[in-house]
Parts: sequence; structure tokens; C-alpha cells
Amino acid sequence: MHEIVTLQLGQRSNYIATHFWNLQEAYFTYSDNSEPLINHDVHFRPGIGQDGSETFTPRTVIYDLKGGFGTLRKYNELYEVEEPSGMPQGLWDGNQMVQTQPNIPQSEYQKSLYTGAPPPNLTSQSVRYWSDFNRVYYHPRSIVQLNEYELNSSLMPFENWSSGEDLFGDLDKEHDLLDRDVRPFVEECDQIRAFQLFTGSDDAWGGFAARYMDRLRDEYGKTSIWVWAIEDGARLQRQKQILRMTNTAKTLSSIAPLSTLYCPIVDLPQNLPSYLAVDLQSEWSKSALIASAIETATLPARLRSYRNFESSLMGHGGGTQTIFELQSSVIRSHARRPRWATDEDELNGLDEDAKLDFDLNLTIPQPMRDDTTVFTQSQVYRGEREKPADDDNNSPVGEIGLARKMRLYASKPALTRYSTTLRFPLPDSYPQNLFSGYDAETGVEFLTALSSTSRIGEKLKDLQTVASRVVGVDEREALTNELGELREAYEKSWVSDTDSGDD
Repeated sequence: MHEIVTLQLGQRSNYIATHFWNLQEAYFTYSDNSEPLINHDVHFRPGIGQDGSETFTPRTVIYDLKGGFGTLRKYNELYEVEEPSGMPQGLWDGNQMVQTQPNIPQSEYQKSLYTGAPPPNLTSQSVRYWSDFNRVYYHPRSIVQLNEYELNSSLMPFENWSSGEDLFGDLDKEHDLLDRDVRPFVEECDQIRAFQLFTGSDDAWGGFAARYMDRLRDEYGKTSIWVWAIEDGARLQRQKQILRMTNTAKTLSSIAPLSTLYCPIVDLPQNLPSYLAVDLQSEWSKSALIASAIETATLPARLRSYRNFESSLMGHGGGTQTIFELQSSVIRSHARRPRWATDEDELNGLDEDAKLDFDLNLTIPQPMRDDTTVFTQSQVYRGEREKPADDDNNSPVGEIGLARKMRLYASKPALTRYSTTLRFPLPDSYPQNLFSGYDAETGVEFLTALSSTSRIGEKLKDLQTVASRVVGVDEREALTNELGELREAYEKSWVSDTDSGDD
């Protein structure tokens, strides 16, 4: 067993991760007739509830600010406990006055899940918190509220990178967060495969995540860590925009070198295809689209038929290029399927197939140019026909290495393809009109890619320019140097440099 433990940091991350967990729950099957395509044990843990019943809950730790959990309680129906009321006897003999905040009323959708009634259709107006559309039970250890800051506070906003850094330091000094929150989930694993981290990168959560990554890497030096770094795509006043870009630069320079996969995601790009019905004012709607791409891109890590997802990210550089773009397209009913997913001919390794036209570019909004260099790419197709993907997937390790060397010497990308007939599900917690032409009965056909390209170098250059102009003198040199060192790995001449290094 190779399990994945997830960490969720902040409101935007929790919206995306809630969709992710609802999608995993949608794959559950309750028939003993056949083995499911998805290995649910990768992300879920068995346990025992308060009444002795068996439970199956996500391997995740959820951090949010005070007020961010909405109606979600630490102890749910599976783990209900009697909480003592009042103050301990003998400490105070006078009158007691207890002040409590008013309870947030439960949404109609949550009420229907509890009673078993048909759920109402969710809308942007009916979803107030990410817990309003949550479908799964969490273990009490998964719920960690940070009371030092309040959600959407105008008096003390959680937006400066250093605020997150300081908060982690204070909490870790007091509680040892890794020991208290992460280690219990890791010790339940037979063999931990990876950590998956959802975090904001352009606010204080970036600083919190950076210091968390330091601890994770110190403790679990050889374990893969996948980071989904969320950036707000809204246009703001100049000072706010500069603050966010500075935060993004600090997060990327601190976390990317420690990651196996670091994927910046813009929430959301401005240019969206017309067949998508996204409410740009609704975090529920926007996060659903982002979750569809993340869930599909990482699907091979959960499919029983594939075991080499991490190696597909290594590329020719041996894991030195860890920053990836995320791209996605819905395969519409009248559109052509990817040739490699449907044709009998082997087309693996063609350079032009690494530059497919994707409808949604979640990291860099513009499509790839002709002069873009693709170093590494992992493509996932889910839809009409299943054909064995890149023959690397089921080959011995020696043959995988040989295939990569052949592509390297031919100056072709390190390209891995996965395909499955398992379509993207549309649970009732999802915006039902998000993908036109598809419904819950049919599911959605998708093509996604994680791509390490020369465009990452251009993004790093932009951040380096901002840092050199606006970051304080005491931090400027170190930050710009770190970004410059990262950028070198994504120069267009990288392949030829690698060739000369082998001579």
C-alpha cells in the first residue's frame, strides 16, 4: 500500500480540496462483484467510530482561520462525544456567565444529507462556506482551527507573507504541529507515498506553507511532496497587486526547491472557453473547475493499473525541474479524441504531441507558442476508449530508463501518457451546468497535462523583476538570486546543455 496524506491550508484551498474529496467519494462502489478501478485506500483511512462502527475518512489535515469552517464541527456523528459544560467545580464559586457566538444555520443541502432526503440543487447563492457542499465525514484530528486570525477580517487581515511565517513558528513552538497533526496520519500508513499540499501562495498562507514545508522535508526527506499553489487571478489596486506578486515570489522560491511537484494555479484565468458556465463571483463555482483539472491530472496515482506517476514527473533532468503548468480541456461530444488515446498506431514520443491546444491554461493563461520548449509532460485522458498509454507505464525500470534516454538524445520531451475509460463524475455537490453537453449520468471526458516548459522560466523572470524593484533591501538580493537559480533550469538551451554534460 502506498498512501497519500493531504494538507489543506486556507479558505481557497479548502474549497478546491472539498470538491476533491467529494469526487473521491463519488467513485465509491458497494458491489463485491468486481475490483474498482480506483484504489480508495490511497487517500482514505479505515477506523472505528464512537459507537464501534467502521469508518472510512480522508487522510487529511484541514487548517482554516476562525469562522472559516462554517457549519462543520470537529466532532461529527461518527465521533460524537459528550463535552463538559460549565467551569470545573471548586475553581469559582460565584455566578457564571457563558458567552457564545450564535450557531451558523445548517444549509438545506447538509440537512438533506443528514436526513437522507433528496438534496436540493446547489447554487452560488446557497453556498456560503466550503462546508456547505461537503459530502464526507472527517476524523476529528483533521479539523484544525487557527483562532489567532479571523476569516475576512479588515482589522487584522491574513495577507502578509511574514504573518503566516510567524504564525507557524508560534504554533509549532507551542504544539509541534508535525508531531500533533501529521504524524498520527503517517503512522497509520503501511508505506507513505506522498504528501499533497493545497495552499494559497499570494497571501499569508504562503509563509505558513513555506515553514511547514521546511519541517516536512526535514522529517520526511525522501517522500514526494505535491504542492498546488493557488494565486488569486482578480485584478486589484496596484499596491495590493504588488503585495500578492511579492508573496508569490517568496512562496515559490521557498517551496519549489523542496517539492517533487510545484504547480502554480491562477484562480481563475481571464480567458475561459465559451462552453464553461463559471460564476466568477462564486468560489464554489471557480474551485470546481480547478478541482476537475487537479483531480484528473493526479488520477494515475489512484488507478490500480498505473504505478509510475511520480517517475513521469522526473523528466530528463532527474527531478531538477519541479515547477509545472496545469492545462485542461473538456473533450466535447463532437470533438476529435487525442490520436494516441484512440488509434492503433503508436504515436508516443512525437514532439508536437506535447504541444496540444488546451482550452484552459491554469498556470500561464496564454496557449503555448511555437517556440515554447516542453521538457517534461504527463498527459491524462479519460473518456470514450481505453488503450494502453505510453508503453513506459508497464515496462520494467530498465526499459523506462532506455526510453527516456532515447527521447533525450533525440531532443524530445520526457512524455508520459495515461488513459482510462473512467469519466469525470458530477456529484450533486458540483455545479451541474459547469460543463455544457454533459450531465451526471454520462460524466465528463477530459484531457489534462502537467507540463514543465520554458514558459516557467519566463514566469520566474517576471517575479524576479518585481522582487528586484519592490522587495526591501534586506531580502532583495537573496530572493532575486533564488529565483534566478530556479530560472536556469527552465532555459530553452537546457536540453543541449544536458547533452554536452553527458560527454
